[in-house]
Amino acid sequence: MATQDSRSILFTNTNPQQGFRLLELTPELEKLLTSKDAPALELKTPSAALARAVVDPSAPEYVNLCTPSQTYRIRQVQSSNSLHILRPSLGQISRADIKVVEEEAGETGALNLPDEAVTAIAKCGSTLELHVSPGGFSAVPFLEKSLGLYEKRTGDDDGDISMDETANGSGSLSPVETRKLRDRVFADIPVSSAQCEAGWTGICAFVDEKQGACWRPSARMRLNVWKRLMQGAILQGIDLEKQFLVWDLWKSVLDDDDDSEPPFPRALLEAVARRLCVADEGPSLADEIKWASFDKTECTKWVGETYLAATAPTTSSAIGRSDFLRAWKDCLPESWREEATLSKLQEGSYQSPDPTTICFVVPSLRQQVSKTSAAAPAAAAKAKTTRNWHELLKNPKRR
Repeated sequence: MATQDSRSILFTNTNPQQGFRLLELTPELEKLLTSKDAPALELKTPSAALARAVVDPSAPEYVNLCTPSQTYRIRQVQSSNSLHILRPSLGQISRADIKVVEEEAGETGALNLPDEAVTAIAKCGSTLELHVSPGGFSAVPFLEKSLGLYEKRTGDDDGDISMDETANGSGSLSPVETRKLRDRVFADIPVSSAQCEAGWTGICAFVDEKQGACWRPSARMRLNVWKRLMQGAILQGIDLEKQFLVWDLWKSVLDDDDDSEPPFPRALLEAVARRLCVADEGPSLADEIKWASFDKTECTKWVGETYLAATAPTTSSAIGRSDFLRAWKDCLPESWREEATLSKLQEGSYQSPDPTTICFVVPSLRQQVSKTSAAAPAAAAKAKTTRNWHELLKNPKRR
């Protein structure tokens, strides 16, 4: 308890205050930032046009904090207890810090004071909290709005491709130029680099080196690529479950006539091969895919969902279940046909308008259902979280 004989510490307040913001770190982020090779973090927000195109009713305007592999939504929360940031006055303070009438300032405009003096340089009345949605963050909705749709205009293989008229058809892009073009797309997507790459791979997006443009193939194009590569693999004796050269697979889909145009860009076949690679065996997007082996379970599921998305994308275009299962099996190698059952499809990827028909459900609708079911427990957990700093700092961790 202070007495009349105890020494006092002068407390001052700067004016104007500095613009510090208080950011509450998650344990994972704290561990990452205190590691030896701490990565750089990014603050990312979509452009106004992209934000309007992607439906996100929870936060029309927002900023995400991105690590190389994780994304956090930043939210400002008012606190009932303000936090002052102090620094030692080092024996001197300026006239702007305090009005002292007992002494006069010297020529330097500073007042000589005891060393035991501190000054408040900032006041934080709110906290920036980091949140991760229950379903996580995905780059797919942004990629679907950012990339052009690569699709045949007619039903045959010789149909024209829906191209952007501004695409540059002269020459071919180098690997460095291809990566820069892809990174330019990622820069406008408010999720981490790893999540951008996962979304890019998931939708089989690719860079057409001759056109100098980024594309996302339609479900019908992805199905067409799969049928061609499966037929080529059967003719050339390529076992898709064992390691094979992607170049050999590309040659197997080409016509015997060397002068004929390829049925689709080689980059599109490589994108499909990268998507169907066995987990942890596929190279990163920065590296060329030379070898590949397909995961039978994942590949079977992907073919079924792709066929359904291409032939029955809505409830009005639903097809018979038996017809779907028969066509699905016909799209698979002979030894895989028994794998084609509805139980192998991803949960929520299809629905039945009536007991005998089936149609595809787009991922955005699946996410809305997931958000609705998770809203109640998330709100309850948030209500229990305290934002009072005197409670959060009650038991500080010892350094």
